[in-house]
Amino acid sequence: MEISKEDFMKAGGRELGTSDWIEIDQKRINEFADVTLDHQFIHIDPEAAAKTPFGGTVAHGFLSLSLLPYLMKDLVLTLPNVVMGVNYGFNSLRFLSPVPVNSKVRANVQVKEVVEKNPNQYLITYSVVLEIDGVVKPALVAEWLTMLFTG
Repeated sequence: MEISKEDFMKAGGRELGTSDWIEIDQKRINEFADVTLDHQFIHIDPEAAAKTPFGGTVAHGFLSLSLLPYLMKDLVLTLPNVVMGVNYGFNSLRFLSPVPVNSKVRANVQVKEVVEKNPNQYLITYSVVLEIDGVVKPALVAEWLTMLFTG
């Protein structure tokens, strides 16, 4: 959502909301395994994974993480005249719960801090919790950094 620079600079602590749910099915897990070359059985072999404490296949932690840009697309803050935004990394990231196949996840997002690093260059720290439908403990928690450049 686009806001004024004044409001943008004071956005620390602002709750941005919660995304819609997205289902993580076996097809998505298998496709992620193919793209990343991570074919560990707990992700792609339902029969073998059923014998583990997970009781079935689970999504890769990095698959859950990679869904954040999609889940947050309608929640992030922006300024007028943005030229581009880039991923700047993470201050912290923890995978707390496995995401079982056919689970739904959603992102809960808050702005932690906004800093003007250089003229026309803004570092935003988002606090993100990826929730799993029906599970108390989240899939992941992260402090995600993005950089916006304005013209």
